[in-house]
Amino acid sequence: LDHRLTRALVRGEAAGRRLLNLFCYTGSFSVAAAAGNAATTISLDLSNTYLDWTRRNLTANGFTDRRRHDLVRDDARAFLEHRFRRGDSPFDLVVVDPPTYSRSAKAATDWDVQRDHADLLELVANNLTTDGVVYFSVNFRRFKLEEERLAQRYALREITRQTIPEDFRNARIHRAWRLVNRS
Repeated sequence: LDHRLTRALVRGEAAGRRLLNLFCYTGSFSVAAAAGNAATTISLDLSNTYLDWTRRNLTANGFTDRRRHDLVRDDARAFLEHRFRRGDSPFDLVVVDPPTYSRSAKAATDWDVQRDHADLLELVANNLTTDGVVYFSVNFRRFKLEEERLAQRYALREITRQTIPEDFRNARIHRAWRLVNRS
């Protein structure tokens, strides 16, 4: 619920674009992009439960073409590194809404959003078209974006106020940024 305005932003930018939804959870950003006529969506998560939920949500909204709306079970960092090494086509639009912390036997290392966000966003930039857009959001209240480091790759703009609905009870539920790839 707290991201309904962010989903509207993604939907508005999705037409004809290739979307990657990292840490996809229920797939709501993928559904929004599909509704905005994205060329393709890839929804990535380590959890089969969340990927099944994403598939159900895509199907319930009429997006059943699995060639256009793919699900991938993988670690976000490993997936991005592998795609870059292979020289796969870059994405035009990426959503990164990670957990604050995660430990999984399926991942090589644990995930800490404060410690790992800049490395991940640099991997995203390697897999993003020039002028490609990233919507990045966190729920960790004490989060500090590594702006100086990330400004070397991205034009950064915090959009938190634009993404929290006025009727949402907790105005500090998340922070969000729109990043545009410079490289």
